[in-house]
Amino acid sequence: MTTHQPGIEQHPDLVQMRARFERATTSPRGQVTETLALLTGLYLAASPWIVGFHGLTTLAVTNLICGVAFALCLGGFGSAYERTHAMAWCAIVIGTFVTFSPWIVAGNVAVTGSVVSNVVTGMVAVFIGVAMAGITDRSGAPRSAQASGGRSGGPGLPG
Repeated sequence: MTTHQPGIEQHPDLVQMRARFERATTSPRGQVTETLALLTGLYLAASPWIVGFHGLTTLAVTNLICGVAFALCLGGFGSAYERTHAMAWCAIVIGTFVTFSPWIVAGNVAVTGSVVSNVVTGMVAVFIGVAMAGITDRSGAPRSAQASGGRSGGPGLPG
């Protein structure tokens, strides 16, 4: 006589965790944060050509690489929250590096346009990373659910 045990995919804790992640990513805060992350990454990658410091090759390549990495790390936030939520800390590191990169990369690249663009974009990236990291609290419950007394507040959603 054999008994059939359900796979890990049907484990109640896992199902509950996925539902919590779904609520976090469908919240307006999660959607706005993901959109801003994607736009910030795209701007960072294109900023040498938008602002006009593409002649500063080392900084232009640095911004291109950091912008693509930022967009790829955080662009999948809505579709795979449980995997990309940990990437929020990567966004903070990338944003911090971008902020100081005009003074870090080789060559004399600290001209007004590059400095202003990188400092502002780097700080926006740090704030987005902090916002993404803060979408759930330490207990794992989405902040929007806690603020409404443990209910998700959305129509058709449990709670």
